Amino acid sequence: MIRDVGGSYRKAIVETVHHYSGQRPSPESIDALKAEGCWNNDWEASLELLRRQGQQDLPAFEALVEVFNSFYFGGDPEGDPAAWAGFIRNEPLLVDPAFFAALSAADVAWGFVSGAEPPSARFVLETRLGLRQPPLIAMGEAPDKPDPSGFLRLAGSLAAATVPVAYLGDTVADVTTVVRARQERPAQRFISLAVAPPHLQNSPRRGAYEEQLRAAGADAVIANTTAVLAALEQTIA
Repeated sequence: MIRDVGGSYRKAIVETVHHYSGQRPSPESIDALKAEGCWNNDWEASLELLRRQGQQDLPAFEALVEVFNSFYFGGDPEGDPAAWAGFIRNEPLLVDPAFFAALSAADVAWGFVSGAEPPSARFVLETRLGLRQPPLIAMGEAPDKPDPSGFLRLAGSLAAATVPVAYLGDTVADVTTVVRARQERPAQRFISLAVAPPHLQNSPRRGAYEEQLRAAGADAVIANTTAVLAALEQTIA
């Protein structure tokens, strides 16, 4: 988890649902949906929330995607990021370039499996963080999590099958991705590290959310992304 999407992707879910139904889903209802582990795609999550609200005339998926992206990007997703005026501008970074330098200095190979659209992921990684051609598998480049295909492909490109591979995520789908990777590649060690998302960091609901991550199979729940090196030392030792 490298950015806070509470005011961007999650807000786009809220406003997309409101656009069609006149109702804004609560943060708790979005968390509950995500906890089911199969709604990592925010377009599909928005449609499912409309369905659960009892919406009779559900929008066509392609139309919903356009509405969602109008909120999130506020411009052409494939266009110049400088022209974007949407919620993507409201994403505080949770790490800095020094974080990745520290991982490399510790001989930890790193990369990204993201549910974000490629333009969004590249904008954060390359433009905002200044990473040069970071290993990335984004939306559309592999099946959506919790299908482990993208994670396994990235793992294979970063490490030999004898090397432990850890994945850090903040949803049940992220944890389940690692659990399924173990099932498909049992000879390799896969470690699930999990963290509560920023909107829950100071919430009384944080403990319950972290328990959901553990129940899904997380090997360790850490305080924040920057604690990942210490967690790796503990889990791999």
